Amino acid sequence: MRLYSLSVLYKGDPKVHLLKAAYDVSTFNFFQRSSVQEFMTFTSQLITERSALGSRASVKEQEYLCHVYVRNDGLAGVVIADNEYPQRVCFTLLDKVLDEFSRQVSKMDWPSGSPATISYSALDGYLSKYQVRIPRS
Repeated sequence: MRLYSLSVLYKGDPKVHLLKAAYDVSTFNFFQRSSVQEFMTFTSQLITERSALGSRASVKEQEYLCHVYVRNDGLAGVVIADNEYPQRVCFTLLDKVLDEFSRQVSKMDWPSGSPATISYSALDGYLSKYQVRIPRS
């Protein structure tokens, strides 16, 4: 069971853009890591773009499961995990991250923000904390 990516995005009009992201590509070959990371960023944006405001969904993309939660205010989160990672845990993580992000980052910064301009450093910590093996029930 593994998490590969945790992203916060803004679903604005007309397009979706990435606000902040954390990746764990350590299990991939060194030469594949940047292209895998680009794939995850692109997939996160695409899935958010195709999801309605106020919706949650899990989408299978190649050998990954992408869990997306788009809030009514346009703030969105995407977790990319393997097929074994529990869906419920992914959505709990997304709830927690989006609530915390919306408290720490002004809503005024969302439409024009980018990973370079948004200061929110908790994603790497959440990605490693939730990376812990979860016992199967």
